[in-house]
Amino acid sequence: MHAQAIQTRQVGAGISVDLQYSMTPNHRVDDFGMLRLPKRPPSRGFRRLLFKLTGGTVDLGPSKIELEYLELVKRVRQPSRGVYKIAFLSLKGGVGKTTAAKTVGSTLASLRGDRVIAIDANPDAGTLADREYREHRYTIRDLLADRRIRAYSDVRRYTSQGASRLEIIANDTDPATAEAFNEQDYLDVLKILEVQYNIIITDCGTGMMHSAMKGILDEADAVVVVSSTAQDGARSAVSTLAWLSEQGHQRLVEKAVVVVNSTRPGSSSLDLCQLEDILYEQGVRAVRMIPFDKHLGEGGPIDLPLLSKKAGRAYLELAADIADDFVNKGPV
Repeated sequence: MHAQAIQTRQVGAGISVDLQYSMTPNHRVDDFGMLRLPKRPPSRGFRRLLFKLTGGTVDLGPSKIELEYLELVKRVRQPSRGVYKIAFLSLKGGVGKTTAAKTVGSTLASLRGDRVIAIDANPDAGTLADREYREHRYTIRDLLADRRIRAYSDVRRYTSQGASRLEIIANDTDPATAEAFNEQDYLDVLKILEVQYNIIITDCGTGMMHSAMKGILDEADAVVVVSSTAQDGARSAVSTLAWLSEQGHQRLVEKAVVVVNSTRPGSSSLDLCQLEDILYEQGVRAVRMIPFDKHLGEGGPIDLPLLSKKAGRAYLELAADIADDFVNKGPV
């Protein structure tokens, strides 16, 4: 229902006019330009220092780098309908796959308001738990054995959580025991976690024919294929993508993000631009180069504030690349 408002305005000596305008129930105060939105002050660097020293009287606003950072954060925070499941893959060990899974998970968890969890599904004594401070010695087996899980607090008993808010579920450190972890076990774990978490990251082993791998790939919304800057690591990434296509997972290849990880300092002997071109020729969605980082190379718990600026920015860009597909998650 429209309402007519009449405003009398003086336009000259003894002369006035009545102005009529229409208001609807959907109109808000800011529709009429009456609100002045505050300008965002700089939050880092010299501009921030200058803003604080002058008591806010000198405000140069955010720099180009800061605006780019804010845009990346906005991409990372894109909502996803339902539960988004990401599998980290590599046919070759030692390329930084677990490190990438943990750092991406920490980046997503630190910037989003929902729950993010990472599962160690490596049958060969996976090391995901070593990249976080353990709160206990429970493993994925203990979670599966608990028949009284009803609420989030029941699941939280079996996870470890660091400063980033990422939670992890450790696997058994005994390879003989972990090898028994099969496809049905993985599906049973997902059934528990899908009720409580928005993003589920799976750190897979290098054995692509392991029994749990079928369930992992069938359930995955996307994969991250991890390569190193060494020749054998790059060859392994291409082979992984080819294997996925041969196994009928072309949809995952088309949505894949490839990480080219520098696992040691110094420049690579590979032509990384040519490698990037080769990877894009496989039909992947994005390729992201990650520089060597001393903290990540230590092999211990990962704390995001200890990453170099270049590595932290690269992982933020990687997380944004992954999150760009969140909006494509279909109805559940």
